[in-house]
Amino acid sequence: MWWAWPFLPALVLLSELSVVKVQTAPCQTCRKLTESFIKGLEKTANKNFGGGNTAWEEEKLAKYARSETRLLEIVEGACEKTDFECNKLLEQIEDQVETWWFHRQQEAPDLFDWLCIEELRLCCPPGHYGPECKECPSGPGGVCGGLGRCEGEGTRLGDGECVCDPGYSGHLCQNCADGYYRERSSNDSSGACAACYHSCKKCKGPQDYKCLDCKPGWILHDNKCVDIDECGTELARCPSNTYCHNTDGSYECRGCDSACVGCMGSGPARCKKCARGYRLKGAKCLDIDECSERAIACPGLNEACVNEEGSFHCDCADGFIRRDSICVENKPPIDPEKGLFDDMTDDEILVLQQMFFGVIICAIATLAAKGDMVFTAIFIGGVAAMAGYWLTEKGDYMLDGFLKGR
Repeated sequence: MWWAWPFLPALVLLSELSVVKVQTAPCQTCRKLTESFIKGLEKTANKNFGGGNTAWEEEKLAKYARSETRLLEIVEGACEKTDFECNKLLEQIEDQVETWWFHRQQEAPDLFDWLCIEELRLCCPPGHYGPECKECPSGPGGVCGGLGRCEGEGTRLGDGECVCDPGYSGHLCQNCADGYYRERSSNDSSGACAACYHSCKKCKGPQDYKCLDCKPGWILHDNKCVDIDECGTELARCPSNTYCHNTDGSYECRGCDSACVGCMGSGPARCKKCARGYRLKGAKCLDIDECSERAIACPGLNEACVNEEGSFHCDCADGFIRRDSICVENKPPIDPEKGLFDDMTDDEILVLQQMFFGVIICAIATLAAKGDMVFTAIFIGGVAAMAGYWLTEKGDYMLDGFLKGR
């Protein structure tokens, strides 16, 4: 082993880094992994055996019970493929699992205690919490008096304080919380904590007349808690353009009506002042119809006034549309005048051209027949041009029509 000495510091460092990584895994993942492992143990307990030569089966079963084959079968089904945390932890603790399987099963049969609590130090025994697995606060009824839970119990986390059940308070959850009272018990044991009337902070019973102290927003009067109307006192604080609305044990600020600038309640009849576009009529702030009261509400040409709540706007009159901030008559666009040949199709124009050239050539042919050499030359040139046009541009079309019988 002398050859390994130079590498010992590196091996120790890698081992420590592995432990640090494992310790970041939560206790819940380790617990889930060990529970799945135990289920695998139970599932493979009598695998492939069940009848026949009993002596032979017992010999084979004894070998299979601690075999590497069985271990691999259990490990393969310990984590679901989609459970990333479980698979990651299992990959990190392969050596520890093999050690327990081959060497520690007899002396430490509880895999969770040996692996998660002692070896990996991810969890604590029941009733303990924190990095050092300190004992949780306990009372006559157990942890937190049996009336709450210890923060971080069973893990290496938490501060160990008691989180009491509803209705209980105190270090060991032995007292009744505000809004609860102690019921009388038929024996010498302490009774349970029951709820007071909803407005009572402390009480002697569930009725509204057994209050000893009141919750905020209420005042005690003859052992009853009476609601305080904050809106009638200086206790209410509401922003501008809102009003105070009293509720049981409190109050809320609600928005004023759109007709108001400041108000004392809901609706246009509770305004302190009318908003712009409204006028006081009787006891209410009502909308002003600017369109009927103004001589020329909309000065633009061809505009119409449209009244709306608290204001008005100008729109184009019927039959007009707005273009560049001006209302103009909504007429369909006028098409330009069509030319003589605009409605003709391409084929009709082509026939007309052929007729025109035919007339010209006939006239030139008549003159050429009289022996005029100039017109004879023009006639021959025109015929050649027409023949060239038809044989080039229209040749394919004519040939295709001829072959198809058209």
